[in-house]
Amino acid sequence: MFAARLCTRVAVARPLIQPLVTVQPSMVRTLHSSPAVMDESLEQAAKFIGAGCATVGVAGSGAGIGTVFGSLVEGYARNPSLKTQLFSYCVLGFALSEAMGLFCLMIAFMILFAL
Repeated sequence: MFAARLCTRVAVARPLIQPLVTVQPSMVRTLHSSPAVMDESLEQAAKFIGAGCATVGVAGSGAGIGTVFGSLVEGYARNPSLKTQLFSYCVLGFALSEAMGLFCLMIAFMILFAL
């Protein structure tokens, strides 16, 4: 009996959330749009921002080169008999790190001058 009364009360209960403001049709404004025209200065600013973001990789390249040569010096200090093998690995690490930095710089120049 109590469960039946509880169900009927829930069914006729008011909603807990009431709208605070009612919107009348006279309050609604329509938006008029025109075709999008990109301004020249906005395009130039976007190019500069993109090129700046692309050159962040050059800093990573510098950090990588420093790490490679720091590890080379540490390897020399630990085992001087592996000098030639360590140097060949160092040159390979330097080349790969420098190539990534140059790729980032190339992308930045392409953004600035090719697009």
